[in-house]
Amino acid sequence: MKPAFALAIALMLLTMGSVHAAPLPTVSGFWETDDDEGQPQAWFFFEEKDGPWVGHLVKGFKKPGEKFVDTCTKCTGDQKNAKMLGLAMVNGMKRDGLTYKEGTILDPRDGSVYHAEMELSADGKELAVRGYIGLPIFGKTQIWKRLPDDAIPAADMAKILVASSPKQIAASPAPKKTPKPTSTNSPASSNPSVDPAPGGDQ
Repeated sequence: MKPAFALAIALMLLTMGSVHAAPLPTVSGFWETDDDEGQPQAWFFFEEKDGPWVGHLVKGFKKPGEKFVDTCTKCTGDQKNAKMLGLAMVNGMKRDGLTYKEGTILDPRDGSVYHAEMELSADGKELAVRGYIGLPIFGKTQIWKRLPDDAIPAADMAKILVASSPKQIAASPAPKKTPKPTSTNSPASSNPSVDPAPGGDQ
């Protein structure tokens, strides 16, 4: 084998190896959840917290006639009366590639906490979020869409996340275990109308 040809083969193999070694996308960043009519309902910001992943509510959109909810009066523990903006609604998600499991999702309308799991698309642009009771079949999957990394300015995000402390996240209640009657509102879409993010448009 000629040296030049051998070098070309080696370079090709190295290039292929670097392609296969490309890291998988994560849920880090901003996500938008829509209502059943396809209208924006809320924005979330995901970050890794000492291993598990946490999703904070960072912006809400109200419908005509709705009132903004400023605090989570129905929440329990350290989340009781916490500011809605910055509230850790998705907690304890353990990542395995594109899959996130063993987490919980909070319904701030009544303080209920449900089991949850998520699946990230290969291109990292869509996130399938499923909240459920007991078993995954007792739930509904909602597709969230990724937003630009600068959807909310960093200075405003720093103010929002002050409302969500590590203590508050660690003290999130255990999820419900007993099924309840089916509702048109799934745990994965239980976002109330909250105050918009600082400087955000409605």
